[in-house]
Amino acid sequence: MSMEFGWWVRDPEAGKYQVKAIVHGGNLTWFRKQGHFTSWEVHGPSEEDWSRLISEAERRVPRRLLSPKQFDEIRRLCDGR
Repeated sequence: MSMEFGWWVRDPEAGKYQVKAIVHGGNLTWFRKQGHFTSWEVHGPSEEDWSRLISEAERRVPRRLLSPKQFDEIRRLCDGR
């Protein structure tokens, strides 16, 4: 099952851009996009991105959008950076 997480980041140097983290088959891939008419490109996540991914996943567990097993998989991927 594929899970997708996304949020916007404001950076004083790079400006505003969208970050997307996709978990599929035990792999975690990061993408970023700046503007509506640009393509998604590979993103090297910062420490804030990793913590934001964990917090976004934590918010989905109580609403049953994410199972505890899936959350544990995400946490394992984040710990094994």
